[in-house]
Amino acid sequence: MKKILVIEDEEFVRYNILELLEAENFDATGAENGLIGVQMARAIGPDLIICDVMMPELDGYGVLKTLRQDPMTATIPFIFLSAKAERGDLRQGMELGADDYVTKPCTPDELLGAIAARLKRQTAITQPYTVALRQAAERLNHLLYYDNITNLPNRLLLRERFSQIIDSRERGRELDGFRSSEELESTFSPVSQIPISESSFQNWVPLLYLGLDRFNRINEGLGNQNSDRLIKKIAERITACLSKQDTIARLNADQFVIILATLSQRQMVASVAQAIVSSINESFTLESGEVFLSASIGIAFYPRNGQDLDSLMKKASAAMFYTQKLQGNNYQFYTPDINVGSSEELELEASLRRALEQKEFQVYYQPIVNLSCGKIIGAEALVRWQHPVRGMVSPAEFIPLAEETGLIVPLGEWVLQTACAQAQRWRDSGFSSFRVSVNLSGRQFSQPELSQRIVQILESVGVHPTTLGLELTESILVENATGAIATLNELKQLGIDIAIDDFGTGYASLSYLKQFPFDTLKIDRSFVSDVTSDAQNQAIMTAVIQLAHNLNLKVTAEGVETEAELAFLSQQQCDAMQGYLFSRPIPAAEMETMLFRGKRLLL
Repeated sequence: MKKILVIEDEEFVRYNILELLEAENFDATGAENGLIGVQMARAIGPDLIICDVMMPELDGYGVLKTLRQDPMTATIPFIFLSAKAERGDLRQGMELGADDYVTKPCTPDELLGAIAARLKRQTAITQPYTVALRQAAERLNHLLYYDNITNLPNRLLLRERFSQIIDSRERGRELDGFRSSEELESTFSPVSQIPISESSFQNWVPLLYLGLDRFNRINEGLGNQNSDRLIKKIAERITACLSKQDTIARLNADQFVIILATLSQRQMVASVAQAIVSSINESFTLESGEVFLSASIGIAFYPRNGQDLDSLMKKASAAMFYTQKLQGNNYQFYTPDINVGSSEELELEASLRRALEQKEFQVYYQPIVNLSCGKIIGAEALVRWQHPVRGMVSPAEFIPLAEETGLIVPLGEWVLQTACAQAQRWRDSGFSSFRVSVNLSGRQFSQPELSQRIVQILESVGVHPTTLGLELTESILVENATGAIATLNELKQLGIDIAIDDFGTGYASLSYLKQFPFDTLKIDRSFVSDVTSDAQNQAIMTAVIQLAHNLNLKVTAEGVETEAELAFLSQQQCDAMQGYLFSRPIPAAEMETMLFRGKRLLL
């Protein structure tokens, strides 16, 4: 049922119109003056507004002007109802954005005809976007549970699948009169940890933690698209070694977790692990050539090695890291003599704590390009870690660890300080409109007096706030939406550009666009990468760009790598892009050279 708001100060006229509309099965609501009408329009979001022109306090022209300036009400069809029929009156209303003008007195058929025409036109305009936005919401919900590159379950769905499998096994244990985990401990030799009887493993659940050996070195030169293709091929090979009842989840760039739902015996689990290792040993063919990989697998059992998923993953990952230290390309069952605390993750944490002091971090910059003129208008600052032994450590590996340990706060502040100082140097060199965007972590954003600290950094390097952009993911904002809005408003009032990053990978992102004071929306590359071959992605991208523009947001597309992607984005009037098509993330010196040479994107 369509909702219609009638704004009319003459009670008799308003009552007659409402009665007519209700008789035609419209959901009709009345407002006795312009001020109340504006408030009700924002509150109920009507499908159409009928408004008298001549009213006290706020006349119809004032109502229309106010509503057209608000993104939430800007597109609602608006019909003026007035005894004024001079050409100047009609022109004034149409210039303000009125959709129609009905002169009083009018017949019921004239009014209903005008309403029908406006609603029909609005449906024709909005229906494609409504379908696309519904598809976008479904896609976003899918991304809540699945990895966007491999389409495998992510950590969240892994946790649910684990609970389902354990519940099923526990029901089997109760039916079979299965012994407790303490009783099962006695079936192992304290020295060899080899079971006396394989039947002891009945109803146990194996968890395999797989890590790709030295993957960062191989992945560094592949580029986003080749890297994604390689990961997909790896996922396909692992999946081919499993049954349909098993679960495989992707944790991060180079790690997977597998739960074997139908196997329990050690020998059979070992066979599956060996099959996966052997499968990954076979070469992978990409456009850039052949790639050779190896993998290490750590194995733990529920309930022997842990009663919950986190405990099992820690012990299986410790066994995996232990295997990698022994040259990798193998599998290892977890045993108590493998110390979880001595795993590679803890070694990495120790190195991470020293890295800031030893100045091992660098800030790289990926250019952001205006799609209307091809000029570089800014850059995203990205932290890189040059480890003295391991070489370049992937951010996907050390950023989560920095978040977990709290080291992300001093690291993030260092990146912010470094990027602001560099931005000011570029401004001093003549690039006055250049903006550097910096990602804020969840821990950083939750720090008390964040705004004051950012002001101190800006003042210390002498850079104007408009030179800085801050990028936040939706997951950071949803924990305390009210506090987040207040903090963002403080930062925005300083002149800092606020962007929602990785749009499309967080749950219910569409709803947050209206609540938070964003300036820029950055579309995640998972939407961009398939836009030329996936009709659904095309519809989603079109709808999201249109929605953002209706909300007065600028749109930047991330991960643009092909001319076809660029052509589509330009056609949809996307504002800016970044990606390997123009430039990978580069050191400050290379960025400076690019700026002085005046490199542009050929459109």
